[in-house]
Amino acid sequence: MMAGDGLLVRIRPRLSRLTATQARALAQAAQTHGNGTIDLTNRANLQLRGVTEAGWPALLSDLQHHHLVDADPAMEARRTILTAPDWQAGDDTHAIATALLSRLADLPDLPPKMGFAIDAGPAPILTRTPADFRIERTSDGALILRAEGRATGCTITANEAPDALIVLARWFLATGGVQARRMARHAVPLPGWATGPHAPAPTRAIPQPAPAVRGIPFGRTDAATLIAFLHASGAEALRLTPWRRMLVEGGTDAPGFLTASSPLMDVDACPGAPACPQASVETRRLATRLAPLVPGTLHVSGCAKHCARAHPADIVLTGRDGRFDLAHPPRSGLSPDQVLALFGPQ
Repeated sequence: MMAGDGLLVRIRPRLSRLTATQARALAQAAQTHGNGTIDLTNRANLQLRGVTEAGWPALLSDLQHHHLVDADPAMEARRTILTAPDWQAGDDTHAIATALLSRLADLPDLPPKMGFAIDAGPAPILTRTPADFRIERTSDGALILRAEGRATGCTITANEAPDALIVLARWFLATGGVQARRMARHAVPLPGWATGPHAPAPTRAIPQPAPAVRGIPFGRTDAATLIAFLHASGAEALRLTPWRRMLVEGGTDAPGFLTASSPLMDVDACPGAPACPQASVETRRLATRLAPLVPGTLHVSGCAKHCARAHPADIVLTGRDGRFDLAHPPRSGLSPDQVLALFGPQ
């Protein structure tokens, strides 16, 4: 789609994982066909920015060669499968996600942004990440299928899960779900087989095994930084997360990204102006200066859409007509300097 800095091309890595070869190829493609900027989204997808109208066909060819996008656009559109990033080969998360990927042709064409969360670890980790159909674990270790917007789900085996997800997605369309556009807004009662009294276990903490977890401020990096990190660390692969973090497989610690304890990891800020035509303010420079000053979480949005964060933050600043409104305590029409003055000396 078109953004303020050119075309934006989205990549959905299978199992939320890039081999080192794929990561280098993606970075080189970003330099060759775009402006070198790479975004990590809250669905663990990647976005290459600044791609030209003339350059995107060659970019897609490069990405297809490295198995980063599907040659069939219909299959690519259905590959909205978010995988808990700490899966291990052969475990339930890996097995269910792999089986579902092999059956994309059986999935219906759902409305944009709808997707699946395969989250079958010891307890859910993707609870706060947008999804519509979830595979999760209960406190007593059972697997459940849960439709978003419902507090409970039905028990299921790992072998049954792919079929059940496909059938429930088809049910969503057959019962008029296109009008609701998301499972949580679809008020039609679930089919009997998909209902159950089983609640998911409490959400577990985001994995933080230093130095294997590295942070990407605002979910944005550039191709040169990624290439240098891969070279210096000797990483074998990167697991992408919805939390602006990467889990690094193999290799050694290396500079280039944030540690998980950096204050910037509690800050969300959209691209802002001029990258986004909806924004009236520049966001990330202010957010960076505020990060060490603000207690708790911070969300700086370039407009009232609040795209960068799906959940409430302790401090929320919203751009409007070139200035900022503060949600709490309520203040309006603030300049960046006035915002900074509210939170402490520079």
